[in-house]
Amino acid sequence: MHAFEYASPKTKEEAVGLLAGEWGQAAVLAGGTDLLSMMKDYLVAPRRVVDLKGVKELGGIRYDTKSGLRLGALVTLEELLDHAEVRKNYPALAQAAGGVTGPQVRARGTVGGDLCQRPRCWYFRAGFGLLAKDENGQPLVPQGENRYHAVLGNTGPAYFVNPSSLAPALIALGAKLRLVGPKGPREVEAAKFFVTPRADGDREYVLQPNELVAEVLLPPAVGVRSATYEVRQREALDWPLAAAAVALKMDGRRIQSARVVLGHVAPVPWPALAAEQELAGKTVGEAVAAAAGEKAVSGARSLGQNAYKIQLARVAVKRAVLQAAGGA
Repeated sequence: MHAFEYASPKTKEEAVGLLAGEWGQAAVLAGGTDLLSMMKDYLVAPRRVVDLKGVKELGGIRYDTKSGLRLGALVTLEELLDHAEVRKNYPALAQAAGGVTGPQVRARGTVGGDLCQRPRCWYFRAGFGLLAKDENGQPLVPQGENRYHAVLGNTGPAYFVNPSSLAPALIALGAKLRLVGPKGPREVEAAKFFVTPRADGDREYVLQPNELVAEVLLPPAVGVRSATYEVRQREALDWPLAAAAVALKMDGRRIQSARVVLGHVAPVPWPALAAEQELAGKTVGEAVAAAAGEKAVSGARSLGQNAYKIQLARVAVKRAVLQAAGGA
């Protein structure tokens, strides 16, 4: 990798001051599970790496029955799995973290890093840019190898899938992200944090190059049943082919309201609004859950080699609904 300046701040304000006003000049190092591999592959070459491990205020998990759950951006996936209140009150989040089966990645990977990791699209990782175009500016994905690419939100210019394991669950659970920049903190709904880029120089989120994800805030989960269901090719360390996170407000077996978010099938975590409408007011059962799965993928479109992902997403929604309602 290219030589770089290393910085180790002790406060989040100091860390923000070490960042740059444009992408590529400085990079944030949390667990390093994505950044270091990108630097070794010369996909990024920051002049400065800002290591956050000394910023203690970015760590820690705090739970309160009235205020909800607070996760520091440096909380590891292993810490999420080990926290009893997270497992009890936010099972969708714990299940999403547990889907990362590599113990080394769980021990190093962080909440903030999971949300900010770059796409795993092989065109992007091979140096063809975020939007994967050839030398004539034509997109490579629609006519190329696209078996792992998006089936929703894939009319262009982006065809990759969002790689975050935690994002669908956080969105379904109504989380907010607290960002810190030179102008101080600001809060963004998790559902609005991710965006589809329009140019290769864009990012997949609203975070600015001189901002940090400081913490994740989740509302109390009283009366909410949640689950994450992932479909993957193998149980060894790998990204899911499709995933669904569901949060249900229940009255006995009747669903009062629902949040359904798909993962790994679109350039952003995909809220399945039609599925949510299908579930509202219904009594949970196989037929209702299956109907929600059908609605969730009603706008899906195959790129040629990835039609199977539509069926996987349909099944993931059905099983997440049944699991959340206690019917699995």
